[in-house]
Amino acid sequence: MKMRALFASCLLSCPLAAFPGQDGILDDPFATSRQVSPSPGKRQSAPVDPCRLDKNSGHAWTLVDVVDQALCSNPQTRQAWANARFQAAQVGIAKSAYLPTVTLNTSVARSMNAAGGSNLQLTTITSAGGASQPINRFTPVVSLNYLLYNFGGREAQLESAQRTLEASNWTHDATLQTVMFAAIQAYYQVFATQAAAQAALVSEQAGNEALNAAQKRYEVGAAALADALQAKTAFAQARLNRQKTEGDARVAIGSLANALGLDADYRLDIAAPFLPKPDAEQETMVHRLIEEAKAMRPDLAAAEATVKAAEANVRAAEAGHWPSISVISNYGYSHTSLPSDTQSWTIGMQVSLPLFTGFNVTYQIRSAEEQLEVKRADYDKLEQSVSLDVWRAYQLLNTAHESFKSSEDLVTSADQSEKVAMGRYKAGAGNIIDLLNAQASHANARLQLIQAQYTWLTQKAQLAQALGRLDFSSIPSR
Repeated sequence: MKMRALFASCLLSCPLAAFPGQDGILDDPFATSRQVSPSPGKRQSAPVDPCRLDKNSGHAWTLVDVVDQALCSNPQTRQAWANARFQAAQVGIAKSAYLPTVTLNTSVARSMNAAGGSNLQLTTITSAGGASQPINRFTPVVSLNYLLYNFGGREAQLESAQRTLEASNWTHDATLQTVMFAAIQAYYQVFATQAAAQAALVSEQAGNEALNAAQKRYEVGAAALADALQAKTAFAQARLNRQKTEGDARVAIGSLANALGLDADYRLDIAAPFLPKPDAEQETMVHRLIEEAKAMRPDLAAAEATVKAAEANVRAAEAGHWPSISVISNYGYSHTSLPSDTQSWTIGMQVSLPLFTGFNVTYQIRSAEEQLEVKRADYDKLEQSVSLDVWRAYQLLNTAHESFKSSEDLVTSADQSEKVAMGRYKAGAGNIIDLLNAQASHANARLQLIQAQYTWLTQKAQLAQALGRLDFSSIPSR
């Protein structure tokens, strides 16, 4: 019943634009919409529509939920999807040139002789008494025009539209990967800043412990006042660092909400990420990765399709110098108030040859050729950029991998150094400078380890994006 009501409503609101068919409303007779992704960010393999994610379900969002929400709600994905649907409609327009056009023209007129000696001469009928009577005329004319051949112009226009649609689909795919990477990066940034805030809190507690030890030694006369003042300064600095990192964590939450298409003050409940340790995946030969990226990058594929569309535009413009051949036909019927109805019809071939267009076609061709050169240059520029993107991401991933291992060793060493320095100071064998330096080194080592952990995860995603293969399989799972 609901489908019937929808069908009836559309027929009433747009009776001339929709036609009933086997599938309901035939508003896309060439099925061009099937060539476009079903939604801005829908995954084909998802068991349910991810764009209907329940934000009030009460469970913490995983990284997969976060990415789904970003893909479905980010304006960039909706814009790219709308552009792809627009180009699909352009394909429909190009295909319509293969069908005839039928036009109905109707005129209704009432005429009589002009009074007062006017020179206007209108058709009338004169009665036996000499009085003029008006004549009513109704003239419907149906015309048909069917283009048979125009030397490849129609075919070139269709190819251009199809290549442009292909480019739009690839651009949509590239946009999905861009938004996906931004969501992953924002997600990891939330936990990186929270971990940094927690590390800053530990450093503040250690500074407080050093301050208490210095004050006790000063009170018993085992240390100078300078020790207590230095420990107090270090403690204040640690507290300031903790406050700053907590502020950074709150900003990161707002940035993540914004990336998900939500208000920055939306209360997010995010599940903690799975944190695998760096593996040896980055040992792959970089040259092979660059070649792989050139074959898989959606933006490069979009640029290639744009070049082919520009080539088709050149052929379409060149066809403007050639004639077009069409079948024309019309049928007319004239009904008047007199008993003298008439019918007329014609059918024939029409050849249209542009003899002179004010050099319009010449400049159309030149414009199309120069636009083709622009698209080729864009492709070459992007191809070079792809190799640089892969090289940069590859090297940064290697650096992150090595930094993580070094940071683990640094934390272990700094932790032992701080414990030794604290024990020596409490026993009166060490000085406050050594203790504060050891605490600062330990705090810095903890922060570097946190940054190395999340930088490695982010760089893995960035390398996948540079290769053109960032998808849900790239998300670490337990």
